Amino acid sequence: MRGAVTIFDEICRQKLNVSIAGIPKTVDNDIGIIDRSFGFQTAVEMAQQAISAAHVEAESAVNGIGLVKLMGRSTGHIALHATLSSRDVDCCLIPENEFYLEGKGGLFEFLEQRLKQNGHAVLVVAEGAGQDMIPRKLKSWWDRDHPGELVTIKYIDPMYMVRAVPANATDNLYCTLLAHSAIHGVMAGYTGFVSGPINGNYAYIPIAEVANAKNPVNTMDHKWAWVRSVNNQPDFIKR
Repeated sequence: MRGAVTIFDEICRQKLNVSIAGIPKTVDNDIGIIDRSFGFQTAVEMAQQAISAAHVEAESAVNGIGLVKLMGRSTGHIALHATLSSRDVDCCLIPENEFYLEGKGGLFEFLEQRLKQNGHAVLVVAEGAGQDMIPRKLKSWWDRDHPGELVTIKYIDPMYMVRAVPANATDNLYCTLLAHSAIHGVMAGYTGFVSGPINGNYAYIPIAEVANAKNPVNTMDHKWAWVRSVNNQPDFIKR
């Protein structure tokens, strides 16, 4: 969107008779103001398939841990919604919710409890929530605290699978509606806007406003409460 703002500003400066209309496309769903961005539901659908595969891998190994890295460098919407759509996730980590690894109430203690209860665990980690750090430190922690005991970590990164698949039916329809709305806006003489739904009603929003708006996961919202309830995971707050 920032590139579109730059183009729009230059067109205005040169006083060209060109209209600029934006379509909110990002699978991360990190665009603010609008209800959701195009591609998000397809990404969640594919992420859920990766979680199911990780669960099979973890369940098939001794002390198996399926670690799924999902897109979301600054927001954890894909991880959150894929977790809620699945019934196989033991813990979901997102950039908006701080956590710590070792010590009482930490992530590793929680995983240890799940392994004792179920013999396996599935961990979903958004891209910006320490996905590269966890596998390395998890293995070294296990070897230190559980010498001689086997642990199997299956690391699954479905990023390109999520990015490259065709849009599902819901996103196909949504994109068509966005395009129709944008064209109608241009034909009506508007420019410098983004077409998108706000509370279910399609609107034309100034492109600069959308470019500056963020859409982080609200960890005080009911959806994050649902995640913690479904997974029965702790808040990972040090006390």
